[in-house]
Amino acid sequence: MPLMPVIPTPTRSNATPTSDLRYLMTTMPEAVDAGTLDLGAAVAALTAARSVTIVCHVQPDADTIGSGLALALVLHRRGVPVWVSFAEPAELPLSMRSLPGVHHLVAPEQVPHEVDLLVAVDCGSVGRLGALADRLPGAATILVLDHHRSNTRFGKINIIDPSAESTTSIVMRVLDEWPVPIDPELAHCLFAGLVTDTGSFRWVRPGTHLLAERLLSTGIDGAEISRTLMDTHTFHWLPMLSRVLGTAELVPEARGGIGLVYVFVRRDEVADVRSEEVESVVDIVRTTAEAGVAAVFKQSRTVSDRWIVSLRSRDSAPGAHDGVDVAEIATALGGGGHRFAAGYTTDGTPETIVAALLAALG
Repeated sequence: MPLMPVIPTPTRSNATPTSDLRYLMTTMPEAVDAGTLDLGAAVAALTAARSVTIVCHVQPDADTIGSGLALALVLHRRGVPVWVSFAEPAELPLSMRSLPGVHHLVAPEQVPHEVDLLVAVDCGSVGRLGALADRLPGAATILVLDHHRSNTRFGKINIIDPSAESTTSIVMRVLDEWPVPIDPELAHCLFAGLVTDTGSFRWVRPGTHLLAERLLSTGIDGAEISRTLMDTHTFHWLPMLSRVLGTAELVPEARGGIGLVYVFVRRDEVADVRSEEVESVVDIVRTTAEAGVAAVFKQSRTVSDRWIVSLRSRDSAPGAHDGVDVAEIATALGGGGHRFAAGYTTDGTPETIVAALLAALG
């Protein structure tokens, strides 16, 4: 099954694609924050649209892909042309290829330059769209659905709920408002984002398990979905993990004694492993008892001095009753995210980027 099926792209002679973010900042319509309760604005935009592009963030996870595919399934059933895409990497991670609706995924170059509605799912900023940011000027309306507290509200309609467990849980509320019956295909996509963003339900709030129960009641196999997304690795993952964990460094005095643990993942160490397996490294590093903050520096596969950094903290850490807000740290370094899970991209040598993180931690 092709991962990025080619769909004929409608074009218009007056399309104005651009990747210049300065252009976006000066031409984007003034954002109207619809708030966490004004789901009707999202429903109205989705109902009125005659063509829809759904953009997921770069290095996609199951929350952004599950959100995008769930919306695509609903729109397609309503007879609305819909395209779902992400800028990079070139292929969808293997663990997500069994999600319903993957046939709606298209390569970035197949995304129309003009469309009635562009929906950004699980994207905290324009930068998270990667090269697909150049599709924003050609959208008549931009809808942002997200749960990142650091979201910059770059849409005309912004449905942002930082307290939500996942973006798929926000999509669920939009579908209920529409209203759209939740069938097993939709439930599969929505559960994928919920189970991964809650760490297999380790990080929940009141109502999370009720939402999971509602999705499971459609007949989906939650255990199999979870296993496929989170507990299946190739053999090559094991020696890679051994090499990477061998680089671990502990800085116990960081953040006034809260502590930082970090590792480096260099590109020559991950040639035989999948992107999602590289992303899983941080969930092992973060278990270090002596550090309240964990960082994984992942070398870009194309630019040797560029690093994608994943940050994690605990809700309680040594010397801090409520943990460290790594979203603030990531935002200061050009990224963003959640209170306990965030990230950013930086350039430099291993020594300089570690020094920059330690300085940001204060």
